[in-house]
Amino acid sequence: MDTVTIAARGISVSLDLAVGHIARMAVEADGRTLEPLHRAPWIEEPRETLPPGLPEGVVRLSGDFLCAPFSVADVEKAPLHGWPANSAWEAVDSAAIEGGWRATFRLARTVMGATVEKTLTLRDGHPFLYQEHAFVGGQGAISVAHHTMTVMKDGGRLAFSPKRVAATPADATEPDPARGRYLLAYPARTHDLAAFPAAAGGIADLTDYSMDRRHEDFVTLVEAGHGGPGWTAVARRAEKDLVLVLKNPAELPVTMLWISNGGRDYAPWNGRHRGVLGIEDGRAAIGHAASLGDNWLRREGVPTAFDLAEGRRVAFRQVVGAVPLDGGEPPLSVTVRPRHLELAFADGGTRDIPHDGSFLRAAGAA
Repeated sequence: MDTVTIAARGISVSLDLAVGHIARMAVEADGRTLEPLHRAPWIEEPRETLPPGLPEGVVRLSGDFLCAPFSVADVEKAPLHGWPANSAWEAVDSAAIEGGWRATFRLARTVMGATVEKTLTLRDGHPFLYQEHAFVGGQGAISVAHHTMTVMKDGGRLAFSPKRVAATPADATEPDPARGRYLLAYPARTHDLAAFPAAAGGIADLTDYSMDRRHEDFVTLVEAGHGGPGWTAVARRAEKDLVLVLKNPAELPVTMLWISNGGRDYAPWNGRHRGVLGIEDGRAAIGHAASLGDNWLRREGVPTAFDLAEGRRVAFRQVVGAVPLDGGEPPLSVTVRPRHLELAFADGGTRDIPHDGSFLRAAGAA
């Protein structure tokens, strides 16, 4: 596999250049190596053993990648999640910066006529990957999302920045019982993440990832107007760590959760894709055409695409990291300070984590 690895003190990240997926992220902390990101179990299997016609992004599914568009590419022809998730990236620059390392990559193809760039930054002593994606030029509009995936051996507890609604789409993720199963009701919505309507009646708790239920589900969380960063925190039980994903809600107003816990029985999933949580921060509806059209998010004032134009640069950012955690409960709040994140917990305790407080300011358009 053609990968490029960058590193700073205490952290390293490897990028699979064939598809732009993060193949591995490792954080050194308290004498341990934390690996917060998922890697599909079939990646090392011979290609001929996998079903023909799989998108390359599924064949090499790992870590985190850029979706552009998110889901179905039905405006400009491309595989699921677009060319950034399924085709080659080229290394443009990789060099030491003050207190860390930065590397820039460019998609070999264009998207809606735009050049697509990926910039990864690591800082000494920070347990975070700072990443920016940018579209330079182009025409029309593009929906986007990160596709960050973590994985749990024994489930975990989840917490989020304030959301104003959680909603499932019209159609279930795996409606055919001969192929898989789902847990949530479709369509449904709630303001209480701990009480989402379940398909069989009753409720499901989106803040509790339990391994005893095999299901495949997808739900969109819309950020509330709280004025802070958007964040997702996953306290992984067996791994005894805390995975943190942060965004700027002005850029990426939704977080789409892909809950993949043995709910697909067909190849290459074969019931073995378990404990996976996709934390997909985006500016998108489901599908490119839907994102540009009259969708439910736009009707509620939530943007679902970026406008592209010749001479314009559109960029957005996300932060992903992990720290050791004892106790198994995620924080109640995450506050960005100039040089650290401040986590506050239910027991009254707080914790400061080194963090670049200026990074999530809007990358914006120019």
